[in-house]
Amino acid sequence: MNLSTKLFAGFVLISFIFTAVAIVNYRLSEDVIANSNFVADSQNITRTSASLQRNLIDMETGMRGFLLTGNKTFLDPYYVAARDLPGLFSLLKDYVKEKPEQLSRVKEIEELHQKWRYDFAELLIVEKEKEVAAGATVRGITTLDHGYLVLNEEGKRLTDRMRIYFKAFNSIEYQVREVRKNRLEQSIADTRRISTTLTIISVVLGMVWAYYITRLISRRIMKMVNLADRISYGEYKTQIEDNENDELTRLSDSLNRMAATIDKTFSELDSKNKELDQFAYVVSHDLKAPLRGIENASRWVEEDMGKELPPHVLEYLMMMRVRVHRMENLINGILALARIGKSNLEVETVDVQALLYEVVDMLNPPAGFKIHFSDRMPTLKAARVELQQVFSNLISNAIKYHHQDTGNVTIEYKETPEMHKFSVIDDGPGIEPEYHERIFVLFQTLQERDAVESTGVGLAIVKKIIERRGGSIWVHSDLGKGATFTFQWPKETLAA
Repeated sequence: MNLSTKLFAGFVLISFIFTAVAIVNYRLSEDVIANSNFVADSQNITRTSASLQRNLIDMETGMRGFLLTGNKTFLDPYYVAARDLPGLFSLLKDYVKEKPEQLSRVKEIEELHQKWRYDFAELLIVEKEKEVAAGATVRGITTLDHGYLVLNEEGKRLTDRMRIYFKAFNSIEYQVREVRKNRLEQSIADTRRISTTLTIISVVLGMVWAYYITRLISRRIMKMVNLADRISYGEYKTQIEDNENDELTRLSDSLNRMAATIDKTFSELDSKNKELDQFAYVVSHDLKAPLRGIENASRWVEEDMGKELPPHVLEYLMMMRVRVHRMENLINGILALARIGKSNLEVETVDVQALLYEVVDMLNPPAGFKIHFSDRMPTLKAARVELQQVFSNLISNAIKYHHQDTGNVTIEYKETPEMHKFSVIDDGPGIEPEYHERIFVLFQTLQERDAVESTGVGLAIVKKIIERRGGSIWVHSDLGKGATFTFQWPKETLAA
């Protein structure tokens, strides 16, 4: 299975679980909302029922107060309640319209109230108003006598029945509300439990899948990193084993092919280098032999003919030997350039000041030349022979190409955060800017070879040594103003 497919499958799985959590939470929330609404409706019903009861009691109390005292002020709550009751009955019937049993009780209460009001209360109030208008001050109604007692008993019976109906009505509502309240609490608890459980499951599955994918990718990437490390240390035959058949497998195959190609290329390069070394040795040996024969032949002619040779012939023989020596130096220079990097030179701690004393002593400059360098030269890490060769070539060139028999060569030093910076400064004829790059090219010289004996290899060797160690070299000069050759040698020397 492809890695992208695995990632997509994990994403789909987590998305499915979160979708399931959302659906379950939605359904549970609907249940919670339904139960909450029912409890709220039940509370409205009981509040309306209580308001109805208060108004009925207010009517009864107001009527009795008026009957006992004849004071019409007691009728104020009676008429207020009479005005509000129709709306309350209508509201309560609307609340319980889907509850037939409760609706039936409300209607019965309403009928009893109507009967109590119009067949009992209103009749008594009218009679009492007549007595009050006639000036009677007795309690109750004297004009009804025995009929008053009968009406009073009937009114009491009606109010008692209404109280019984209200009690049954409220009892049922309280029971249903308690059931719904318990269901609401249970649904809330279920919602919390199920939601928390599903969320934990989805998070755990997500973390497990992420850990699996991360381990899978990191483990295989580390194999590739290890392969790259082994290649960097020269183990080109190493390979990665990967049978997953996904995108990383194709990358592993590419790295394996790259390692195989590098191994093949380096094997071929090593073979070519060996052939070149052999070729250089054979060519140098085969070229030097006839050169020595030419030199010996010229000497034999000079020894055999002696003073019989004309002066111009002696000059020709001398010129021949000079050309032979130049050719031999050129061959030695080519061999020296070819050998750079072939031998493993040991990097050691080098005291540059002591090294410069050795180089100057070895070069043995002419009496008219002065070599100057300060006492603050550094101690650095380098292959001693290479650094010696660099200074020797630069100083000897400053002397060799000087246009006078006297001159000065100065070696200066500066330090940068990452480099040792050396400058070899002379007061010679200088170099035109257009030749600043050319002088570092193999076999390139600025003067005729007959004027100054040179192979044109020295600066090419210097440049190759410095750049192989991670440094750089350049020249700053103008014609007639001397030359400054500056090179940087890294503080952390690169391996050869």
